[in-house]
Amino acid sequence: MKAVEIFDSTLRDGSQSVGISFSVEDKLHIARALAQLGVPYIEAGNPASNPKDMEFFSRAGELGPLAARLVAFGSTRRRGNRAEEDPLCLRLLQAGTGFVSIFGKSSRSQASRVLGVSLEENLEMITDTVRFFCSRGRRVFYDAEHFFDGYRDDAAYSLKTLKAARDAGAERLILCDTNGGAFPEEIAAVTRAAVEIFGACVGIHCHDDMGCAVAGSLAAVAAGAVQVQGTLLGYGERCGNANLSAVIPSLQLKKGFSCLPSGQLRRLTKTARYIAGVSNFILPPQMPYIGSSAFAHKGGMHIDAVQKYTGSFEHIDPALVGNERDLLLSEQSGRTGLLLKLSAAVPGLQRDSSEAAELVELLKQMEYEGYHFESATASFELLVLRRLGRIQPFYTVELFKIIGEQSDKTSTKLSSAMVKVRVGEKTEITADEGEGPVNALDRALRKALEAFYPAVKQMRLTDYKVRVMEPEHATAAKVRVFIESADGESSWTTVGVSTDIINASFRALTDAIDYKLYRDASLRGKKEQEVKLDAPAL
Repeated sequence: MKAVEIFDSTLRDGSQSVGISFSVEDKLHIARALAQLGVPYIEAGNPASNPKDMEFFSRAGELGPLAARLVAFGSTRRRGNRAEEDPLCLRLLQAGTGFVSIFGKSSRSQASRVLGVSLEENLEMITDTVRFFCSRGRRVFYDAEHFFDGYRDDAAYSLKTLKAARDAGAERLILCDTNGGAFPEEIAAVTRAAVEIFGACVGIHCHDDMGCAVAGSLAAVAAGAVQVQGTLLGYGERCGNANLSAVIPSLQLKKGFSCLPSGQLRRLTKTARYIAGVSNFILPPQMPYIGSSAFAHKGGMHIDAVQKYTGSFEHIDPALVGNERDLLLSEQSGRTGLLLKLSAAVPGLQRDSSEAAELVELLKQMEYEGYHFESATASFELLVLRRLGRIQPFYTVELFKIIGEQSDKTSTKLSSAMVKVRVGEKTEITADEGEGPVNALDRALRKALEAFYPAVKQMRLTDYKVRVMEPEHATAAKVRVFIESADGESSWTTVGVSTDIINASFRALTDAIDYKLYRDASLRGKKEQEVKLDAPAL
C-alpha cells in the first residue's frame, strides 16, 4: 500500500481561524491527541511570531515520547541579512525541533511587490535559509507560498524557487494554494509537472476559499504528491484549510493509500470531536465522515433501505472512522425506525408488541405538542426508558429558584440560582451565579449534583438553542429549547418545551445530566458483565 504523509497544521494555521485562541495547555492537549491518532507531522507554531508558541516548544517535553514529529514554522531570512544572523531564523532554531517548515515566495509578483526584492535575491533568500537549517541538522520542508498563482504568471520562475530549495537540501517541496483560488484540475496539472521534474518529494497545501481544498488535495495526490498538509477540522484563516478528517479517510478507504497506522482510522471521529471541544468549536453536524449527521437517516423508506443494504444510503461503514449510524426519530420514522433506534437501550422490544405501538403514538403526540426528537434522541431515549419503567431517577430536584437582580449593577453576573436536590435520603442545597438565569441554573444544579455524582464535572454545555413555536402569542408563546452537551468522549442533545423558557431549559438541562449518568451506569454494567464472563470457572 502506497503511503501519503499527513501534515497537520491545526496548531499553527488553524490557530489563525476566526474565533480560535489556543492556550499553551490547549496546544499540548491537541498535539497529544493528534499523535495518538497517528498523524506523523504536527506543525506546532511559529516560535518567532509570539511568546506562546515558543513556550509550547519549551514545554514539548511534557508530551513524552511521541511517534509524531513536531515541526516549527518560519519564513526565509529577511532581505539584506544572512540566515545565521537573522533573528527570526535563530528563534526558529531555538525551538529545538528536528523538522522545520520554511515558507518563501514562489511567485515573482509576490517577491517584487510584497517583499520588494529582485527575483534573484528572492532565490538567494530561499537558498541561504534552507542551507542554514540543513547545516544545523534540521530537516527542511519548503512551503512554496503562492505557488499556483506564480505558476500562472511565470511557471519557469516558480519552478526555479523549488529548485533553489531542493538544491539547498529541502526534503519536501510543498505547493501552496495560498489564496485558495486554484481549481482541482489546475492543481493536478501543476503538481504533475512538478513531480516530473523533482520526483517523489512534492506535497500540497490547499486553502478552502472556493470550497475546493479537499478536492484539490485529492487531485494533487492522484498527480503524485506524497504529502498533504491541512488541519484536522479544516480550521484556518479566512475559509480555512483542507479538512484532513475528509482527506484521510477518502485516501485510505477509497484510494488505497496508507495515511494513518493500521487500526487508527477508527479513532478519527473521537479525536476530531475531542479537538473541537478543546478549541471551543461546535462541530458542524454535516461534516463528512465525522459529523453527527454524516450517517443520519430520517425518512422511513431510507431507514428501511439502509437496514437491508447499507450501501443504498451510506458510502462507507461509519464504524471505519469511529462514527455510528443515527436513525432519526420523528413522525416520519415509523415503527421500524423507532425499534432500530431503541434496540440497544430497550433490548427485546418486539415490532408487533403493544409497547411498540404505544411508543410510536407517544412519539407522534409529543411532537404534536412541540417536542422535536430528530436530533434530541437522548431525551426521547430517556422518555421511553421511563415509560417502560427501565430506569430509576438518579436524583430529585425538590426546589429551584432564579433571582434576576443584583444590588451591584457593575457585576457581570446578572442572575443567580438556588437548587435543592435529593439523592436517596440525602439532600444538597447550593447556589451560584451566571451570565443569565439559565447559566446560573446550570451552574447551581451541577454544583449540587457533583457532591453525589463526580462524573457531572466532565460535562460541558456546547450549544444552546431556543425556538419560538407560536410567534402569534408573543411573549406567552411556547418555546423549544435544545441543549447539546459533551464530556470529551461523546456528545448528545436534549430538548425541553414549555411556555416558560426557564422551565423548558430546566427540562433540557436535567435530561442532559440524566443521560450522562444513565450512559455511564450502562457502560459500567457492561464492563462488570464482561469481567464476570471472562472470570475462570472455579
